[in-house]
Amino acid sequence: MRRHADLDPAPRLSDPRFLDAGEAALVVQFGETVDPAINDRVLGLDAALRADPPAGTREFVPTYRSLMIHYEPLEIDRETLVATVRRAMEAAVEGRGPSTIWTLPCCYDPALAEDLDEAAQLLKLTRDEAVALHVKATYRVYMCGFTPGQPYLGGVPEALKISRRPAPRPPHAAGAVLIGGGLCVVAPFVMPTGWYVIGRTPERLYAAERKDAFLIQAGDMLRFDPIDLSTFRDLEQRAASGEIVARKSAA
Repeated sequence: MRRHADLDPAPRLSDPRFLDAGEAALVVQFGETVDPAINDRVLGLDAALRADPPAGTREFVPTYRSLMIHYEPLEIDRETLVATVRRAMEAAVEGRGPSTIWTLPCCYDPALAEDLDEAAQLLKLTRDEAVALHVKATYRVYMCGFTPGQPYLGGVPEALKISRRPAPRPPHAAGAVLIGGGLCVVAPFVMPTGWYVIGRTPERLYAAERKDAFLIQAGDMLRFDPIDLSTFRDLEQRAASGEIVARKSAA
């Protein structure tokens, strides 16, 4: 028996693919690579559907190159949903409008950046050179996921692109800033990882008690502001009391 996805005609390069994820989710895939233009199309469709959610849809999950739409098949069938999505695409404006730029304080002290020396050595850089490269870049938040509020960041300088570890390292602290696989992430929770911990932010990217539990959204831009260990401890206490210690500005 052929799947629904197999029934779709072969798409033109500019057309998305409509793929099934089980019986109650539709994936609208815009490309095969991590690319800002592709991600803009994902976020544009996401914004259009969130502004006027079609009856029967339950959740929209944007990723690097696709949008997953969870829906209730008893309320809307696949063919109707695809037609609705196509109409939304025609009206969608790529992206989410002007980007929000977040500046996260980040401490690169050896006490908090336990893998920085190892990563720098593998990259044939000094610790200071690696930090300078990481701070200089402006990163794009392509998607959030794996753990609540965890942003996946593109825009890592070529000199900092490193493969992931062959095996996971022990759990790191919440707020760890990591590089691996050519990307950068900020981890809101304690967990083991195959990435390299090169710093830590005192900011809480996810806080269930906040009105906006998720601080950073897909489509935002992000920079890192280097701080010393004493400043980190002070900001950590302020963040724990509910203060947002990251700076927010418009592009």
